[in-house]
Amino acid sequence: MLAFQYAFDDFTRTMPRTKRIVAWAAVLIQGYAIYALITRSFVWPLMWPRAPWVFAIGIFVFYTAYTVMNGLLASELVRKSKLEADQIAARKIQEALIPQKLEPLPGYRIESFYQPFRDVGGDYFDVIALKTPLVLIALADVSGKGMAAALLSSNIQALVRSISSADASPLLLAKRINQHLSDHTPSEFFATAVFLLLNRESGEIDYVNAGHNAPIVFGPGQIQLLQATGPPLGLFAASSYEARSAMLDPGRSLLVFTDGLTDSILGKEPDLRLQAELKENGPQALSRVRSLVEPKLNHDDVTILLVARLPFSPDHPRV
Repeated sequence: MLAFQYAFDDFTRTMPRTKRIVAWAAVLIQGYAIYALITRSFVWPLMWPRAPWVFAIGIFVFYTAYTVMNGLLASELVRKSKLEADQIAARKIQEALIPQKLEPLPGYRIESFYQPFRDVGGDYFDVIALKTPLVLIALADVSGKGMAAALLSSNIQALVRSISSADASPLLLAKRINQHLSDHTPSEFFATAVFLLLNRESGEIDYVNAGHNAPIVFGPGQIQLLQATGPPLGLFAASSYEARSAMLDPGRSLLVFTDGLTDSILGKEPDLRLQAELKENGPQALSRVRSLVEPKLNHDDVTILLVARLPFSPDHPRV
């Protein structure tokens, strides 16, 4: 019975309201026509009108409602087909915008994992090599899901690329993008984000965390959280942000992720479980983190970025 209910709910739930009402009315009219043909009466138990008229009128009413319902479903099929074509095109564009293969950084190992919840997602990440030895790492999570979130994340990517070409300061990025989103996006849309400027020679990180999940700097038995230094982007035009610094020493790693990861981890304290998994550093760190994702709990985009600084050795000399 439950499966039958869900089937009929899905049958019309994405249709415009007027079409949905007419479609359900057509279904009910068809049912009434079948009832009249079985009982040979439109007003049971009265035998009215006479049986031949009941049959003729019942057939006419049934096929009229059937034709109306089929016409509505056909138009809905055309609408959904066009929407799916748009979504496929949007997915291809987003796949081109999201880095599929990250450029190697001398002295570092860098890995990523990106899994949108729908065809397109609201997560954005980028690794931009700037003037040596600086590297900008950006990650953002737009509120909501689907096409609207994907459009806003693409806008953020364009802003990051544009602003960083002139000045890669994480503080400037946060201020300018926050101002842009506050001025040019609806009030219900915002984005959490983190911008990290890595000096790959010294390992020093300058960062701004705009209301995002705290990135984790970790090594053998060590955990450091890069907590929020300001509110999410786009909430308030007058928001203030603070730039802070951290150190990525040889043998330590940086994990940046969206809340789709922690929301998909089983248990009451997913952040602690994630941190416990990171205490054992190594080349399989990203695989271990990905294994924490429970598919049945996954209802959001998941983005994970791992930057590991290799220890000094003859194979990996100081850069």
